[in-house]
Amino acid sequence: MQLTRYTDFSLRVLMYLTVQPRDQRVTVSDISEQFTIPRNHLVKIVHQLGQKGYIITRRGKGGGISLACEPNEINVGSVIRDMEPNLNVVDCENPVCPILPGCQLRGVLNDARDAFLDVLDRYTIADVTQAPDYLYELLNPSKSA
Repeated sequence: MQLTRYTDFSLRVLMYLTVQPRDQRVTVSDISEQFTIPRNHLVKIVHQLGQKGYIITRRGKGGGISLACEPNEINVGSVIRDMEPNLNVVDCENPVCPILPGCQLRGVLNDARDAFLDVLDRYTIADVTQAPDYLYELLNPSKSA
């Protein structure tokens, strides 16, 4: 199973925000430049992350984006479920597979997907950013010197 770039970038946004100083808001342009993500694509991601309650977005002077809650409250599995458009491993209906009525493969693959998500449910954004100072240095080499 491979996650879409949309979901990958969503996780990167959350990780980026996690390692920033708590009182600092960042812009979509900051993140776009840092990860070389097209700004227009990132705007859609940030919008959806805001709708789902993961981040706070503020417009205008002094605006920007920040986490809406603590990183240890953001479950990786939940983010993936919220951001992935489709978690089906295979599509047996389009076109309809002639062995569908007797095939057990879809069930096996769905079990594997569920196991994948069960593992991700054990982790938070805080878990995947356990060295925030080091990640901050990697993302902001000129500011950490």
